[in-house]
Amino acid sequence: MGVTYAYDWRGQLNMGLTAGGRRAAHRQTRWLAVQHERHALAANAAPRLATLRRQPRPFSWPPGLNTTMSRTSLHRRTLAGLLAAGLLRPELALAQPRARRRDADAPARPYARRDDAMRWADDVALRRNLDAPWVRDAIGQAVFVPSVARLILPPPRGTAKNWRVYRSRFIDPVRIRAGARFWERNRTTLARAQAEFGVPPEIIVGIVGVETIYGQNMGSFRVIDALATLTFDFPATHPRAEARQAFFQGELEQFLSLCQRHRMDPLAPLGSYAGAMGMPQFMPSSWTRYAIDFDRDGPIDLWNSEADVIGSVANYFVGHGWQPGLPTHYPVQLAPEAEMDTLLAPDILPSFSVASFVAKGAVLNAEGREHPGQLALIELQNGDPSLPGNQASYVAGTENFYVITRYNWSAYYAMAVIDLGQEVAAVVAQGR
Repeated sequence: MGVTYAYDWRGQLNMGLTAGGRRAAHRQTRWLAVQHERHALAANAAPRLATLRRQPRPFSWPPGLNTTMSRTSLHRRTLAGLLAAGLLRPELALAQPRARRRDADAPARPYARRDDAMRWADDVALRRNLDAPWVRDAIGQAVFVPSVARLILPPPRGTAKNWRVYRSRFIDPVRIRAGARFWERNRTTLARAQAEFGVPPEIIVGIVGVETIYGQNMGSFRVIDALATLTFDFPATHPRAEARQAFFQGELEQFLSLCQRHRMDPLAPLGSYAGAMGMPQFMPSSWTRYAIDFDRDGPIDLWNSEADVIGSVANYFVGHGWQPGLPTHYPVQLAPEAEMDTLLAPDILPSFSVASFVAKGAVLNAEGREHPGQLALIELQNGDPSLPGNQASYVAGTENFYVITRYNWSAYYAMAVIDLGQEVAAVVAQGR
């Protein structure tokens, strides 16, 4: 999943390469796709590894393990998946190529040189029953990435949020067309996911589109480098540095366990600067808990198997309390005397019964007045409110709206997912 942060209103860099051909090849013959990806990676990885200035050396697996999934499913390396999770400041998004060049120019800092990192590796190996030399080798070949430490920082205080701008960066013709193609390719699978999990196709399609444009942009950082940087060198200037560093330490542990359990080379996966992976941008802990083999072919492949992605996203929502048939939100108007401070105090957490919501000045339509559960007043700012036409937008969010924010802690993100899914659904319906 996209990492849970409140820095939710920033935009999306729309870039990347179409990946349909490679996915089709993968579906036709897994073996051929494996060979193709290995050759592609060999061609593309060399300059990246050179810029990191790592001394190349073979990765040694612990006894008894085979690397059958070592370097597959890892193409389409751009930044939109990172931005789609709502984590990236726009000025950093635009400057990211420059940041990566600065990374290349900086001396390499492999964690093999850090005693604290090696002690951590030994401790993790002991606690998780992993092969200690294997863990030390993996952590030792991870390198500090300066841009990761910069990108994880929140935006400056006082920066105006703007829902209209944010929405325009996700609800665009390119993404809608890609979403319609994704839906048509996976119509049967989406229907099966809805039947088994109760999650509508438009929500799943919205998530995958916002996160990675349906697999076109799944991240360009080595996951082990990103997670190691945030484990051992998390920026102390972050307002929640201690808690965030602990979170990423846990994710690095999960990543190592995941790699050994599924026989993946820990040096190979690419993802976001926060370590999120695949089409749905799952963090390692989410992969462990919610990823499923929905195409029933054996392995779980969130990079190439659209069926696995669909089933895993639906399973994630069910795991966070999705209620089948419940709307995500209702339109709302606010009376002049509305108790805004009280209504906005719980933020995105549904906290008001319909009666209490209405009594505090929220005006619902007929469907909203029949809602059986709690509601939250969702505020979407539209820039500086002192300027004409910049009044905030509001909706009444339900428990299912809140579930979407468990993917990314952001009302803006949730509304973008909902709106994109609805736009794609309308195009698909017209094409029937």
